Amino acid sequence: MTNPAERLVDLLDLEQIEVDIFRGRSPDESLQRVFGGQVAGQALVAAGRTSDGDRPVHSLHAYFLRPGRPGVPIVYLVERVRDGRSFTTRRVTAVQQGRTIFNLTASFHKPEEATFEHQLPLPREVPDPEQLPTIGEEIREHLGALPEQLERMARRQPFDIRYVDRLRWAPQEIKDAEPRSAVWMRAVGPLGDDPLVHTCALTYASDMTLLDAVRIPVEPLWGPRGFDMASLDHAMWFHRPFRADEWFLYDQESPIATGGRGLARGRIYDRSGHLLVSVVQEGLFRPL
Repeated sequence: MTNPAERLVDLLDLEQIEVDIFRGRSPDESLQRVFGGQVAGQALVAAGRTSDGDRPVHSLHAYFLRPGRPGVPIVYLVERVRDGRSFTTRRVTAVQQGRTIFNLTASFHKPEEATFEHQLPLPREVPDPEQLPTIGEEIREHLGALPEQLERMARRQPFDIRYVDRLRWAPQEIKDAEPRSAVWMRAVGPLGDDPLVHTCALTYASDMTLLDAVRIPVEPLWGPRGFDMASLDHAMWFHRPFRADEWFLYDQESPIATGGRGLARGRIYDRSGHLLVSVVQEGLFRPL
């Protein structure tokens, strides 16, 4: 497969090796650890495969316990915690080479008629994604060309990401910068019509840029890094149906960073301003 969106769908298509036991591939890439969004997305697929298909995911809560090794398969063990009249709960443990690296609890909810509704509006006006350059275009404008490693990564990237605010490259550009970031995102190709695939694909994407908000006041997002970052935990609440291969706005902010940890939260909107998903994550930050 050459299309990155097709590769993402394939990555999320777990092999069932026993009742409530699944195995996921982990691409052999030049990374220190397995991408956290991949593990979260695969774990959610495992949970969804054991639940009733008419109950969409409404929330997940997860902890990253150990770094996963690229190129080594990950086994997902599902515990059927509860099957109620309206809610289904699953607990998933991800194991790699005999060690638990991640666990997740997911809840599924049978759709109900809304008795009332409200939501916070978009926090600010933003340009349409078509008006913004891709990351590759911004890097090429600054550097003249994409470095070979970034070129390879760009070809494998399953999501088109466009930053609402221009990328910062130098320390002087971050002076007085607020811990906020916003990006438009969508899968680079069709993901099919399975709602679970779209939910798990967006779960994958939710881990890609969220901790940017923590870094923005400290160092440029591009160029040499001064900190090692690692996701510690991740929580999501899914409010409305969506497609991850259509544009969505991921508005992100960091209310606090202290003690070597930074908290980030995000709100995901569709192009009409409907709030689709809420996300909260804490990350570890240590000087290199």
